[in-house]
Amino acid sequence: MLKAKTLQKARIILALLIATLCIGGLLGLFYPLKIFNINIAPLIQSTITSFTISSGILIILLFIITFLFGRIYCSTICPLGLLQELYLLIFHRKKHPTQKNSPLKYFIAALTLGTLLGGTAYLMRLINPYSIFGSAVSGATYGLTLIAVIALLTWFKGRYFCTNICPVGTILGIIARHSLYKININKDACVACGLCAQKCPADCIDYKNKSVDNETCIKCFRCLSLCHNSGISFEKEKKQRTTTPINTGRRRFLICTGALAVLAIAYKGGIELGKKVVEKLKTTLLPPGAGDTKTFANKCLNCNLCVANCPMKIIQKANEEFPVVHLKYQKSFCDYNCHKCSEVCPSGAIKKLTLKEKQHTQIGLASINIDSCIQCGLCVMECPRSAITKAQGDFPQIDAEKCIGCGACQAVCPVSAIKVNATEFQKTLKQ
Repeated sequence: MLKAKTLQKARIILALLIATLCIGGLLGLFYPLKIFNINIAPLIQSTITSFTISSGILIILLFIITFLFGRIYCSTICPLGLLQELYLLIFHRKKHPTQKNSPLKYFIAALTLGTLLGGTAYLMRLINPYSIFGSAVSGATYGLTLIAVIALLTWFKGRYFCTNICPVGTILGIIARHSLYKININKDACVACGLCAQKCPADCIDYKNKSVDNETCIKCFRCLSLCHNSGISFEKEKKQRTTTPINTGRRRFLICTGALAVLAIAYKGGIELGKKVVEKLKTTLLPPGAGDTKTFANKCLNCNLCVANCPMKIIQKANEEFPVVHLKYQKSFCDYNCHKCSEVCPSGAIKKLTLKEKQHTQIGLASINIDSCIQCGLCVMECPRSAITKAQGDFPQIDAEKCIGCGACQAVCPVSAIKVNATEFQKTLKQ
């Protein structure tokens, strides 16, 4: 068994490293290690909607780690969890009564996961910690509002969001309940001083009954070094014969049955919701690899990682008109030699494309207004694919089999005679 201080220091060092990578990536400063590729929400979304071997292996690995050691993910990897750790350091929160598992969290998780299985990430991007954190760091109003709400919640109830609201935390908690290694209280050594419970950010320690709720415990390991009698340990649980009260077993059965029913209803509702998400949307330019409006609108998690990392700053955040990120060529264009958005997207909403594939992906089609065109020929020179030709004394002509809709011609036109319109479905051109 590792020493208490060693465990706590190792967690803090790893958490600081991951926090640095998260903030750097979301601010577009650097993204050397794709830390968001091991975030549960995008992994679940990627596995369900566009399964890849790598996403399947990663999510199984995280579940195995949780089964072995509990919810280490929540205290070490989750960006929103790390932010709440900062809140707790600032607030110096006083001790509150031990929190009980709210049955509501199982229904929130069932509703969110059910709609995701049904084909839309609409609810997932509203409540999952990865999207909330990314949205807030990028300055999106929705993300900033939720971060403020979570800050207040942390002030009054500690990491209540993690223990009783977050769908990712609920899923991991169910696994952690049966983990091999747990936080255990030695009833012979414990003097019920309550110091461990006072400092517990998840309020999962019942010092009076000398027990720990390992389902909500986020494995911060603070309690291990606080106990003066070494009465708390993190070790393999010793199996004890216990009899579960009938009413508790019945209650769990009813909650489980109810949650499964919500999951089934949400699955069916997710199919219908996915169809309605894009009903009021206009045809909008999407990043290369997005596919089409319907597919992308139901897969994007609005983490804004692509927004922050786009060197041309043409990827815009979600707004009232469009519920997910999208392209706007008003001030710039899509660099022909860049596929950064495809590289950084962890959820599969933007398909991974090589640079060559990106250069052959048609996301839109340029058109020329001959009433405004002055026949300067700048568009011909600027087009990276030689899709625009111009005979002497004639207006420029656009080859639809070559134009990929990058917007370079639109950006260089001095009289705004060129406009790129989105195609209904992105396709790969042969040339």
